Amino acid sequence: MRLSRFFLPLLKENPSEAQIVSHRLMLRCGMIRQEAAGIYAWLPLGFKVLKKIEKIVEEEMARAGSIQLLMPTLQLADLWRESGRYEDYGQEMLRIKDRHEREMLYGPTNEEMITEIFRGTVKSYKDLPLNLYHIQWKFRDEQRPRFGVMRGREFLMKDAYSFDVDEAAARRSYNRMFTAYLNTFARMGLKAVPMRADTGPIGGDLSHEFIILADTGESAVFCHKDLVDMPAPGPDVDWENLQHVFDERTSLYAATEEMHNPDDFAKVPADKQLSARGIEVGHIFYFGEKYSKPMRAVVNGPDGEITVHMGSYGIGVSRLLGAIIEASHDDNGIIWPESVAPFDVALINLRPGDEACDAACEKAYKALNDAGRDVLYNDSDERPGAKFASMDLIGIPWQLIVGPKGLAEGNVELKNRATGERQTAPFDDVLAQLTAKKV
Repeated sequence: MRLSRFFLPLLKENPSEAQIVSHRLMLRCGMIRQEAAGIYAWLPLGFKVLKKIEKIVEEEMARAGSIQLLMPTLQLADLWRESGRYEDYGQEMLRIKDRHEREMLYGPTNEEMITEIFRGTVKSYKDLPLNLYHIQWKFRDEQRPRFGVMRGREFLMKDAYSFDVDEAAARRSYNRMFTAYLNTFARMGLKAVPMRADTGPIGGDLSHEFIILADTGESAVFCHKDLVDMPAPGPDVDWENLQHVFDERTSLYAATEEMHNPDDFAKVPADKQLSARGIEVGHIFYFGEKYSKPMRAVVNGPDGEITVHMGSYGIGVSRLLGAIIEASHDDNGIIWPESVAPFDVALINLRPGDEACDAACEKAYKALNDAGRDVLYNDSDERPGAKFASMDLIGIPWQLIVGPKGLAEGNVELKNRATGERQTAPFDDVLAQLTAKKV
């Protein structure tokens, strides 16, 4: 994409309304624009990152055996009355009526709807286990939306739901999602720690939040230090036997502020105790028959009817974008992990109009695009310093810098945004290095 043809409304100054780093940088980079309190339009740069995060989530859900569908944003109030949650959910639920005076709501979550879909279509225990998920916009009418996409009213969420014949099978499904989440966040360059958590309005007696550590985190968290650098299980685990993955991590202390027990934490060796701030990026629940029993989600078993056991598993897709920025930035701007960066390479022409610079940039632009690399070609007439500042601000992992002095010697410059390291090398060598990288 040529910058001259791209929509990238950068801001030079920090917006006064933005209180945290991710909100400031997302506004300055032209990734989002506020349309109402806690409601944002996603501009092209932000939307590209959002889709890359979504793609990783989809790939890891498929690897774990979850099947994608799509449920509507609006739900009938009667479904929530069946489960008993309609009146209990509180003012965060946006309640509306259609022209026929039918009571509806803008879904904050989908336990009721997925249960209704299940009970109307699945009849035999032989069709279990089953795990269904979708990625859809949700709405929760926060009293004080703030911090940009970190605590907005409208947000994009991946929510999965498991159905099993009994508790033992349901816990195996829980372990699959537990493992899938560790792999998902690792692919995004995040070190996510699963922590015992409150179940809140979802319900149930088993719940974990996946927390990434950041100085600007919204809440205090407490854990064993070894959990932070524990590697993800990876894709080659035995998906039918994952209890060891769960046990390895839950055997070490980790809890959110609501679930923190100072006495238990004191048993952790002093040099392994970690108290920090954390950002929730995922939350999983096992809640048994909480919804299936009142809503009559049953299957035919060998000895009669079986009320299914359920769990739900959420990832804040839009929230992740802000969380990644909170965990990965410097004074100059965002430092995107390569897996979710909006572009792979920033191609910077230091002197547009110079015949040699233009020719070299066109050659690089074509070669990189042909190799499947996503390129932002800064072909603007800005001064070099302004170009460097804007490319650092939006955080593209690699900057290919083409200038007349270097080209006179056959060289270009390559900058690694994460480390700040620069290398000067022959043009063809640098181009070969960038085109050889995996997409």
